[in-house]
Amino acid sequence: MSTRIAFLKGHGTENDFVIVPDPENALDLSPAAVAALCDRRAGIGGDGVLHVVRSAAHPEAREMAAEAEWFMDYRNGDGSIAEMCGNGVRVFARYLQYAGHVAGGDLAIATRAGVRTVHLAKNGDVTVGMGRARLPEGEVTVTVGERSWPARNVNMGNPHAVAFVADLAHAGDLFTAPPVGPAAAYPDGVNVEFVVDRGPRHVAMRVHERGSGETRSCGTGACAVAVATARRDGTDPAVTGTPATYTVDLPGGRLVITERPDGEIEMTGPAVIVAEGEIDADWLARARG
Repeated sequence: MSTRIAFLKGHGTENDFVIVPDPENALDLSPAAVAALCDRRAGIGGDGVLHVVRSAAHPEAREMAAEAEWFMDYRNGDGSIAEMCGNGVRVFARYLQYAGHVAGGDLAIATRAGVRTVHLAKNGDVTVGMGRARLPEGEVTVTVGERSWPARNVNMGNPHAVAFVADLAHAGDLFTAPPVGPAAAYPDGVNVEFVVDRGPRHVAMRVHERGSGETRSCGTGACAVAVATARRDGTDPAVTGTPATYTVDLPGGRLVITERPDGEIEMTGPAVIVAEGEIDADWLARARG
């Protein structure tokens, strides 16, 4: 192993990631190593790690290799594995373009939630086909302090609880995960979104991401919010036969979400590579624990 390991830093609406190119899946990125990389004081700092691997080289992605050359092996900031990260997919696609692996236009990326289609536009925006939302049945409740709200259970390949509130400040500090019940609804944890209205088909949100805490943005969360809002507003595209587009403001920026009558969801927003450098291999080896 070389004494230096390449990395990059990128963000999508300020949801930031450490990008680790590893085409042949040669690196041992243990949960402890990922958490160390994401540490904002002792490491590089990020909401998660984008481990860039060729699909054919990763056991979880080999079956998708014929559809997508590259696999987004996404890890949360605490080192846990996540099925999907919407902002992460956009930044992952921007990295592939930056590194010369792909040109602009359309490409496919393998994720644990399946293959996602991506379009790299000339204006810098990236559009991701996020698949269809699932809406598990059953009542869900989100609680912060003395307040509780009914929430919509939305699955975007990863789980979400979407609560409509009067004021985003009611979400509290979001240092810890807000209690969500019943526990059986989310056996592997949940991302929790708090939502307020800003105007017609325009909402704002804050989010506590499972395994990361409050983040500046969450792409799958924005999609879940748009889906939940459309049901609340009576604009479900499957019923109206018309696409529903919502603007979603997050602390780190703005995303535009469109759900089509066939259920397919598209998310559009920016993705930026801000730096690149090298990780000391000895430091990473110690961080693995």
